[in-house]
Amino acid sequence: MDNQSLILIITIIVLILLSAFFSATETAFSSLNRIRVKNLANDGNRKAQKVLRLVENYDKLITTILVGNNLVNILSSSLATVLFVKLYPLNGVTIASTVMTILVLIFGEITPKTIAKEYPVGYAMAVVDIVDLLMLVLTPVNALSTLWKKTLGLVFKFDNDDSMSQEELLTIVEEATEDGDINERDGNLISNAIEFNELEVKDILTPRVDVVAVDIEDSMEDILEAFSLHGYSRFPVYEGSIDNIIGIIHEKDFFRLYLDKETSIRPAIQDVLYTSPYIKVSELLRQVQNHKTHMTVVIDEYGGTAGIITLEDMLEELVGEIWDEHDEVIEYFTKIDEENYLISCNANLEEMFEYFDIDMKEEYEFTTVSAWVIHLFDKIPMVGDKIEYGRFQITVAESDGKTVQSIEIHLTEEIDDND
Repeated sequence: MDNQSLILIITIIVLILLSAFFSATETAFSSLNRIRVKNLANDGNRKAQKVLRLVENYDKLITTILVGNNLVNILSSSLATVLFVKLYPLNGVTIASTVMTILVLIFGEITPKTIAKEYPVGYAMAVVDIVDLLMLVLTPVNALSTLWKKTLGLVFKFDNDDSMSQEELLTIVEEATEDGDINERDGNLISNAIEFNELEVKDILTPRVDVVAVDIEDSMEDILEAFSLHGYSRFPVYEGSIDNIIGIIHEKDFFRLYLDKETSIRPAIQDVLYTSPYIKVSELLRQVQNHKTHMTVVIDEYGGTAGIITLEDMLEELVGEIWDEHDEVIEYFTKIDEENYLISCNANLEEMFEYFDIDMKEEYEFTTVSAWVIHLFDKIPMVGDKIEYGRFQITVAESDGKTVQSIEIHLTEEIDDND
């Protein structure tokens, strides 16, 4: 082998290594965790700061990488053709194409991209100075690329909406939880916080029929019994009917009056905050903070009481159920066996479908299982009434003629729609 052939071989090897460099760089910069890089940059890591600057200028970055990668690949293929035609005049072109395809695919693409995918942040910081220099050298090419992109934008009217939807953000959190980047508890808290802004008061209020309130004309003994029986720290106070809630009585204020032998709770009644069922919970939380109250009365469109909502109700949407020593632990979903379940109809409808890992077929204005069952039957069903919905075979277990208290669900086999 003469010196010229040896030089060609060495040059081809160098070009394949450069191809590997560009391929790995493309993968690293496109798959790195930007949040991790931002944290490193905020901690004063200069390499991370450079990486972040290049990523934010991604169009020029990718143009530089692609131009460099294509140049070295084309040049290596051309030199390989010269080499193999010289060594094998008859089949040199075919041999060159075959050898270079294998070499570039294995050593110039698959191997470097696999490595860079595993260590994107570390690799990006290791090569950032070289890439920055290449971007400077290829500035004229990047300028032409930018001009061409603007021209295409005028022709094809690209949609430049890069905003992230709530569903996309929830998917990112879910994937991060599954990959172990964040633990399940933190993942649930983040997901709850993302969804919190979409919640309306009607989704989490305590309905009127479940509200425990006292009449302003009740005797002190009756109110004392109510506090002792229910274990609540405060009650709504109404005058005439529960549709006319005029304030709130706190337990400590009541007992101060009671020990002072007072005969009425009027002096201790606190002002109440009113809200609509359709107010966002996040907005109500701000109002509650400003009003310095723990309980809000929800008014329906006719001015009557639709229910109440407490600060605890709102916080539970973020951190999960908060139990104290007076709370009765309610099991909304009870598994009888592998196919049969007892469901409390006070349960949230979406939570029931999530429990069974089944997608809801349609959206409903109501939120409880009870309202859903009545909707399915198109009447208030009686005990023993049955109906089917998707994989659910539903049997009414408890009903009082006004509402449904519980149902039994028999879960049938999943049917493939493609069959």
